[in-house]
Amino acid sequence: MNGEAATLGSRVSAAVESLTPGYFALVMATGILSTGLWLQGHRTWSGAFLVATALAWVTLAALSLARLLWFRAAVADDFADPRRAFGFFTLVAGTDVLAARLGLDGRFGLTAVLLSVAGALWLVLGYVVPWTAVLGHSTRPVVATANGTWFIWVVASQSVAVAAAGLEPHAGAAQRELAVLAVVSWSVGIFLYAAAGVLVALRMMLYELRPEDLTPPYWVAMGACSITVVAGARIVGMADTPMATAMRGLAGGTAIVFWSFASWLIPVLVAAGWWRHVRHRVPLRYEATWWSIVFPLGMYAVAGLYLGQADHLPLVRAVGAGELWVALAVWVAVLLAMARHLVRTVLLGEPRAPAEPVGRPA
Repeated sequence: MNGEAATLGSRVSAAVESLTPGYFALVMATGILSTGLWLQGHRTWSGAFLVATALAWVTLAALSLARLLWFRAAVADDFADPRRAFGFFTLVAGTDVLAARLGLDGRFGLTAVLLSVAGALWLVLGYVVPWTAVLGHSTRPVVATANGTWFIWVVASQSVAVAAAGLEPHAGAAQRELAVLAVVSWSVGIFLYAAAGVLVALRMMLYELRPEDLTPPYWVAMGACSITVVAGARIVGMADTPMATAMRGLAGGTAIVFWSFASWLIPVLVAAGWWRHVRHRVPLRYEATWWSIVFPLGMYAVAGLYLGQADHLPLVRAVGAGELWVALAVWVAVLLAMARHLVRTVLLGEPRAPAEPVGRPA
């Protein structure tokens, strides 16, 4: 029995050491579905997803802290790798998604605390990750390693805007400061989207793109568009402050532009998946990055719901409502795949399949 326990303990330790920095996409995906269900009036199911979101956040926060304490070299390697480092921004986005959802239930104190934590992490990681993974990287050209995870930086920035804009009408004396934070982080996110889009496009055009390289995080390009829409719609709905008044027209119009581009991207991403898995027969096996598909689908649904309400666009809202059920179905499928993967690799000790690459220098 002791030998079995030791073996199980070693497998758990190995799982913690290899924990991908982007695993908070699980929190993002579950939390945004909770928000979508709340907006559609399914309060009981939304509450259940909120509990699941909070449990996932606590669990992953504990595992990430354990990894930082016990496997610092692995964490440092992730920060230095431009193919993985931007996954750390899922911690920011996951925290903000949870904060924004709690705000819908009127838990503004918790929302403010989580927003403060996420905002601080956004500032720190926003300078640390580009330096350690890109500017400080010894291998050139770094653009050869650009991939879909780079758009998570955009998502993190826009998630701060969403949480701040949602809290602003209830913040009393802090309304002006939150309005500034929402607009600044939303604006920064738009510029970051342009930068990430150019760099990822250059990588795809200048270097060999194998089917194995088209990993699930490329869906974040659509998710980043969608959360920009949600942030813009929430800015439109902020209480009157000088910053809110100055930005309403621009935010509303820009949100429509980003929703249109997100809609255009979906067939492209579906076609890329067909090219990867059907034509080139890349096996479908569970990786943590599959949550990077669920979140964009859920965020696109919520974007349609918010934009349709804010700008009085019933067709857009109907598209969002339909997309929500697609996102829920994909969430269930990925959850079952994750559970099967954990049982087989951690509890039963079966050999792990090689991790999916997220892009490599050509």
